[in-house]
Amino acid sequence: MSGLQKEVLFFLIPLAFLLVPNLAKIDTQKIFRYYSFGMVLYALFYFGNAIVRFIQTGNKAVFFYHELVTLDLNAIYVAVFASFAMFYFISRKGKTLLEQISIFILAVFIFLLSSKSIIFIDFLLIIYFYIYFAETQNSVKLLTIASVTAFLVFSLVFVKEIRERFLIEYETAFVDNTLNEDIGNGNVYNVSLNQAWNNEKFEQNHFFPGTAMRIYQTRIFGEMLQEQNIFFTGLGLEASQENIRKKTEEHNLYPGYGDFNFHNQYVQTFAELGIFGFLILVAMLVFNIKNAIADKNFLHIVFSLTMIILFLTESFFCRQRGIVFFVVLYSIFNAVRMQKKVLKPSL
Repeated sequence: MSGLQKEVLFFLIPLAFLLVPNLAKIDTQKIFRYYSFGMVLYALFYFGNAIVRFIQTGNKAVFFYHELVTLDLNAIYVAVFASFAMFYFISRKGKTLLEQISIFILAVFIFLLSSKSIIFIDFLLIIYFYIYFAETQNSVKLLTIASVTAFLVFSLVFVKEIRERFLIEYETAFVDNTLNEDIGNGNVYNVSLNQAWNNEKFEQNHFFPGTAMRIYQTRIFGEMLQEQNIFFTGLGLEASQENIRKKTEEHNLYPGYGDFNFHNQYVQTFAELGIFGFLILVAMLVFNIKNAIADKNFLHIVFSLTMIILFLTESFFCRQRGIVFFVVLYSIFNAVRMQKKVLKPSL
């Protein structure tokens, strides 16, 4: 029942689109414009909030990651929402000064949110846009790509909070039990990828960096498949968390790790809905990217690729805000497209 309270939107939102008359006449660009300026206002609000908190506490951490937007709201989700808005402005032809300022505000906001996966995805999409979609001279394209690359490198080298989030993955990936200098009093050790996949038992003072945590979660999903008859039926909607807690206890992890979901939407769907739910999800994503490429719609491509890659690192549908974002944009791009295609001969 708790799962249905969130997941019912997969039915209700498309139903609402089916009931909207003249769907083909919806001005999607106007919708995206309002949305994107709304995200700029959100960014300015959180910048202001962080400045006030910094004045009160002197703590620079308030400008970064979950501290910037609160853990409950979650920096990764906000980064996804802000990225789509940024690419709306980037895709605009003949950008006004206000739109250029909006791009800068959102770009800074996304970097401060420090989501490694979103920064990586956005970097690839910017390069893709300037190679295939930007109607500018090659020299301008190269200069823009070089500037974006320089901004990324500068952030990784000189902004400590962002640099450390990337370095911990590199420094711990292949070396077992490196000392974690940010947590504990010199008695907390990082888990490598090899340990995450192979260790039968862990210690209470073991810390899982992001990639190692996802490797471990994929591993325990494999163990669940072997130990339980869930290939076709799955564990049930929202029923995987108790099994994750049992695995946390079985492998002697710190109990708090039992509260983390799989952090992989493909694995999450397979674990809860079985092979058929997994195949439906993959089919939806393939249908989405096929339509985006066929229409040569850059914003649709941004949405499609972001979801495909993000689902490898996040269980995006475990939060209602993720479901709403995905289903609304999926419906706007595909339902509106389909009705326009049906009505085109008569138009």
